Amino acid sequence: MWRARLVYYLYKLFFSSWRRALIVHPDTQKLLDEKKPVVLAHWHGEELALIFLVQQLKLATMASQSSDGSIVSYVINRLGGVTSRGSSSRGAIGALMGLVRFCKSGRPTSMAVDGPRGPYHKVKPGVFELSKLCGAYVVPVGATCSSAIHFKKSWNKAFLPLPFSKVRVYFGAPIAPLTKDQDAKDVSRAEALGLEIDKASQQAAKLIAT
Repeated sequence: MWRARLVYYLYKLFFSSWRRALIVHPDTQKLLDEKKPVVLAHWHGEELALIFLVQQLKLATMASQSSDGSIVSYVINRLGGVTSRGSSSRGAIGALMGLVRFCKSGRPTSMAVDGPRGPYHKVKPGVFELSKLCGAYVVPVGATCSSAIHFKKSWNKAFLPLPFSKVRVYFGAPIAPLTKDQDAKDVSRAEALGLEIDKASQQAAKLIAT
């Protein structure tokens, strides 16, 4: 538990110094204001630049059942969010159903759509399964910063914004929930979402100059 507390306080020290800005597409902001079911879809590796939003939006997300997942879960809970524990190898169905409950309750749900083990920047069906199960809009999300520590040996190319750096997050236009007759495993749908997440990341990068 001491490791989790240490990570929490260090992370809070970092993000408290960031010059942060969140820019939200008007249609997405309307959904958030009305507490409609929303899934924030982002790439793996951006989590450390996004976790600060838990405090603002009271996000729900998934955390693995590993020791690292326990630390992530602790940090998110301390920031006012909630986690559903599981991964593709352990507790996947239970974790997904937990996210469904949180999403239906009006909590924005955050998901790294190319995980948990990649391939890097390739959308997997989980985000669409969640959208179908709870009638949630899918929102492409991009995050970037002016300076960061890059964990180059990690498969997901994770980065942690340095203290006092600019951090910009962009929420794009929402994508309508999947209907019961639509295939969550449709490759063209996955590719289209991937392009929208890339566009959101590009928008976030443009905002660094502001």
